[in-house]
Amino acid sequence: MSDCEGLMMDDSASAASSMEVTDRLASLEQRVQMQEDEIQLLKSALADVVRRLNASEEQQAMLTRKGPTKDPTGLKKSPSADSCTGKSARPMMAALPLRPTVNNGTVLPKKGSGTLPSPSGSRRDAPAPATKSTVKRTSSSEHVGPQGRKESAGDARGNRTRAGSTGSNSSGKKASESKLKEPVFNAEEGYVKMYLKGRPITMYMPKDLVDTYSLEAKAELPPKKLKLDWVYGYRGRDCRSNLYLLPTGETVYFIASVVVLYNVDEQLQRHYTGHTDDIKCLAVHPDKITIATGQVAGTSSDGKQLAPHVRIWDSVSLNTLHVLGTGFFDRALVCLAFAKSNGGSSLCVVDDSNDHVLSVWDWQREERLAEVKCSNESVFAADFHPTDANIIVTCGKSHLYFWTLERGTLVKKQGLFEKQEKPKFVLCVTFSENGDAITGDSSGNILVWGKGTNRISHAIQGAHEGSIFALCMLRNGTLVSGGKDRRLVSWDGNYQQIQAIEVPELYGPVRTVAEGRGESVLIGTTRNYVLQGSLDGEFIPITQTHTDELWGLAIHPLKHHFLTCGHDKHVCLWDSVSHQPIWTKTMEDAVQSSGFHPSGAVVAIGTQTGRWLVLDTETKDLVTVHTDGNEQLSVMRFSPDGNFLAIGSHDNYIYIYAVAENGKKYSRVGKCSGHSSFITHLDWSVDSQYLVSNSGDYEILYWIPSVCKQVVSVETTRDIPWATYTCTLGFHVFGLWPDGSDGTDINAVCRSHEGRLLVTGDDFGKVHLFAFPCSQFRAPSHIYGGHSSHVTNVTFLFDDSHLVSTGGKDMSIMQWRVV
Repeated sequence: MSDCEGLMMDDSASAASSMEVTDRLASLEQRVQMQEDEIQLLKSALADVVRRLNASEEQQAMLTRKGPTKDPTGLKKSPSADSCTGKSARPMMAALPLRPTVNNGTVLPKKGSGTLPSPSGSRRDAPAPATKSTVKRTSSSEHVGPQGRKESAGDARGNRTRAGSTGSNSSGKKASESKLKEPVFNAEEGYVKMYLKGRPITMYMPKDLVDTYSLEAKAELPPKKLKLDWVYGYRGRDCRSNLYLLPTGETVYFIASVVVLYNVDEQLQRHYTGHTDDIKCLAVHPDKITIATGQVAGTSSDGKQLAPHVRIWDSVSLNTLHVLGTGFFDRALVCLAFAKSNGGSSLCVVDDSNDHVLSVWDWQREERLAEVKCSNESVFAADFHPTDANIIVTCGKSHLYFWTLERGTLVKKQGLFEKQEKPKFVLCVTFSENGDAITGDSSGNILVWGKGTNRISHAIQGAHEGSIFALCMLRNGTLVSGGKDRRLVSWDGNYQQIQAIEVPELYGPVRTVAEGRGESVLIGTTRNYVLQGSLDGEFIPITQTHTDELWGLAIHPLKHHFLTCGHDKHVCLWDSVSHQPIWTKTMEDAVQSSGFHPSGAVVAIGTQTGRWLVLDTETKDLVTVHTDGNEQLSVMRFSPDGNFLAIGSHDNYIYIYAVAENGKKYSRVGKCSGHSSFITHLDWSVDSQYLVSNSGDYEILYWIPSVCKQVVSVETTRDIPWATYTCTLGFHVFGLWPDGSDGTDINAVCRSHEGRLLVTGDDFGKVHLFAFPCSQFRAPSHIYGGHSSHVTNVTFLFDDSHLVSTGGKDMSIMQWRVV
């Protein structure tokens, strides 16, 4: 045998043995993966046990604790700063290696944060020193602050809503710009004069208070607090990949600045409230316990810029573990993903700067490993390769990039479309079991990219009509795609279609798809629905909300029901106990305001066009329709005896109607004329004889509505007892105005029915709870976050057990328990 032949045999033998090694490696990898899955399940089960332990201990604590903090419902509280019960389960938890710990290896204890109802973190949120960035960013000057994502304050004023609020709490409105003149007390005349925007507002007090009143007296904090109880809604209109099922059975998603963990079976919600402004992206760690969420830049109520950042938190304890990138990210975060193969120790992030900088972080050390300009066009998705933590795929407007992390540098390979027509947008990316990347695009095609290459190995042409918004690889290897055509299509391992179903038009196009329990899937839609269902049939909504700015809010006078209406032309009646809509009705015009008749039989709806309608509360049938003027109707308010309806319009008039037959018949009495600006708020007297109104230029006027005459006598009006307090100006409420306010900061006010609490909703996304009466300057309050836009309306339920607040541009409805 020649040397040559021997060499050849050696070569073939070594090739065979290397093949064997590869196979053995592959089977070992599979076994490791299976073991990891088993460990995962154990962790999840443990997490659930700890959660339930905490719940039962909190319930015990609630039962044994006396006083106003007792929870009449006996429902589980989410760990919040207001209740530090249920702590005895913590030491046990600290002993469990359930989640990554902070650098020194200790699990941080939960820190109560005064009046904030949020587990906003057991970590200081002081801005980290801005770490030096090696990427030279293109100047972002054409987007001043966060205005890129919301209309500018000027635009918002142009399409004035209620007291002309700005677009959001990120409106950039500085409270310090108009320093308040101090209020003045005149003891002889018995009035307090305060100044808004330099304008004097004179408020007369009841006679019996004149002798004892002192402007220097300190107001007390309210006797009760609020606890976030339920969040209605989901942000699907402009966010992707933000819906997941955790092994504990909780569905996790976000709206406004709250992450909701919703257990549909048990009908329980928990909330992570560490963020200060709009959340735009969410990622779940491979351990299925740690979660990362990214928020936009914001503005605090004192005009300070709040930096965009990523918060990494524990979904069992709701404790914040790490805050990343304060001072590094620009504008907002748009994509987040944990690595899947290195134990999830890396996190990739794309921000919303002009260059859409892609950065990779060792999140446990809070160290940035690499950064690079990703694209000057929109980026829609970023994800790690499932078996190689050094490969990241990003896609967006006219691009698909494969990034390799080599020695602290991200190297880019562009996806080559070759014969395939290049789509305008590559919208989503996922991976097959063998490591191929799979993309969905605006041409309706699904493209498969061979593992480790930047070339197309397979194409499904015309998988959908129009854009494919979502791709989800199920555990059993089935690929599910969803898109603008509202179709949900499943594909087998050879990319042959298994079946296709259409989501009903009511719910809108499919925005994101996630694997549910067993055979079920979860779908988030562009109309802000989360649906639960199977690939062969029925879908039921598990949460929903409005799809445009939300202003109208009314409470049923006798039941735990409330009604919301907004610029999306939808009117929705909700049950606050089951947290489900009772009915929804679509109007012809954008809706601005609403009010129930005292009998609860009918509800009046005011639109933006001067038209107003009355609906039957039970059947949602139209009872009557009228038109007064052609401007927005800001207030619809029935008198306490049910015999009158007062309508406040943006044409400066208050229209008065006589009401008969339990709200079924309406005849116009006349209009109250005297305001020189649009009407913002109205309240009736207890005996239904008088009306008080506020306007956009801070006037307080009094009326006898039955004859539409203004009352100018102070002696007549100062002692009138009012049935409701929703006016933002008046002696009993002037303490709610913050320092330096310009008069449009407070959008809504409501006094509780028992008369001890006053709540406000402001332009900075905050709900404030005051003691009533609130007639000391700069009265103290408990402050609650959650909304990320101006809070447009607040009201107590008929029995004061709960409070409901609505967010304008964030479109969320939040229900708070009064404790």
